[in-house]
Amino acid sequence: MKSFVIALVTFTLVMSGVAYAGAPKDKPDKKGVLIVAFGTSMPDARKAIDNLVNSAKAAFPGTEVRLAYTSNIIRNKIAKEQKVNIPTPTSALAQMNDEGFTHVYVMPTHIIPGEEYDDISGVVNGFAAIKGKYEFRELKLARPYLSSADDCDAMADILVKRFAKDLANAGTEIVLMGHGTPHHAANAMYSQLQLSLDKKAPGRFTLGTVEAAPMIEDVVARLKHNTAVKSLVISPLMIVAGDHANNDLAGRDDPESWYNQLKGAGYKDIKAHLVGLGEDEGIAKLFVAKIKDMMK
Repeated sequence: MKSFVIALVTFTLVMSGVAYAGAPKDKPDKKGVLIVAFGTSMPDARKAIDNLVNSAKAAFPGTEVRLAYTSNIIRNKIAKEQKVNIPTPTSALAQMNDEGFTHVYVMPTHIIPGEEYDDISGVVNGFAAIKGKYEFRELKLARPYLSSADDCDAMADILVKRFAKDLANAGTEIVLMGHGTPHHAANAMYSQLQLSLDKKAPGRFTLGTVEAAPMIEDVVARLKHNTAVKSLVISPLMIVAGDHANNDLAGRDDPESWYNQLKGAGYKDIKAHLVGLGEDEGIAKLFVAKIKDMMK
């Protein structure tokens, strides 16, 4: 009986004492950055993501920078067509854990903290809940680009600079297409950004989204109230100029594209600027700054 009790106590101590006996407190720091994007299967559009990844690598030369995609459809397509395997956030964090990373900083490329961000947050919180031998010493998730009024002001400054040449023409309006997240409080950040743009460049920007308010009908209605508008520049408010930008925004063959609907509304002079925000150096600097804030 005595030997049984000793064995039982020993087993209990081992099982409950993992955090004490097995936690890697004496292991040297090994830091990493995990960039999480929705993803793209278009090689040209990939340049935007590559720019952010390369900017992070340049800013943190002693820290390993990795990439994960949230879209399984895109991941599977890339694996099949390009023979490249890009992990999910879950598998990427698990791999970094297995490789002994002690500090991991997760940086999303998403514009607003919508449904996609909630999913990423769930994954990070799951790993953060692990205690003991397999816990990260530090695991943080940054907020997306548009998470506050100050963020919107910063983005507005970048956009005004980005379209400075177009804005030099008094009759040109910049029409931006965001993705949008229906039935989610974070979608309100697009309205906040519109307010910031109106403050920085009154009457020069109109913002809409593909999947939530404000939609193309709202965009047209706003444009009609500005009689000074003579020409339009349409551009994605997205990190990557992928399918939405090339088809939903600027598609010539789709009668429902914004390009064709704006044409139908009477705007004949329309130029498409199909470059993802990720290629903008101002966006890349903001991206790096958010990572630095996490590391403080």
